[in-house]
Amino acid sequence: MSVRVGYYRHFKGMPYRVLGTALHSESMEEMVVYQDLYDQHRLWVRPAAMFAETVERDGKTFPRFTFEREADFKPITDAQP
Repeated sequence: MSVRVGYYRHFKGMPYRVLGTALHSESMEEMVVYQDLYDQHRLWVRPAAMFAETVERDGKTFPRFTFEREADFKPITDAQP
């Protein structure tokens, strides 16, 4: 699975940008490296499978993150297992 670099919106409405992917040092699981664009611009990591999954809220199903637009920045190196 590969999550593309660019801008996303979390299902709760907050904006993020995906900077790239990395590998977990023990499991070699693909992780998404992303940054919030609304608070302290913190960096976050989440398993790629979880990043791309759907969630249920109030009886409705949504993608956890919805792609909004292509990146206008240079991505970090993609994970290559």
